[in-house]
Amino acid sequence: MKQFVVVLGFCLAASPVFAAKDCEELKAEIAAKLDAKGVANYQLEIVPTEAVKDEKVVGSCEGGTKKITYKRG
Repeated sequence: MKQFVVVLGFCLAASPVFAAKDCEELKAEIAAKLDAKGVANYQLEIVPTEAVKDEKVVGSCEGGTKKITYKRG
């Protein structure tokens, strides 16, 4: 769990830097980091910013118009 919090914190802190990136590219980078930390059984989804509700946001892309959300299970 501690590893996940570290990765999630990095993703959230770095999300403004990645805001201009392609969503699929950023999603792949985040997935690679989670996999490297041993996180399993998760789902990353690209959604419009206004559609985000209670999900955990782990990235922002396409100039902030879309978010990458994280869900376990």
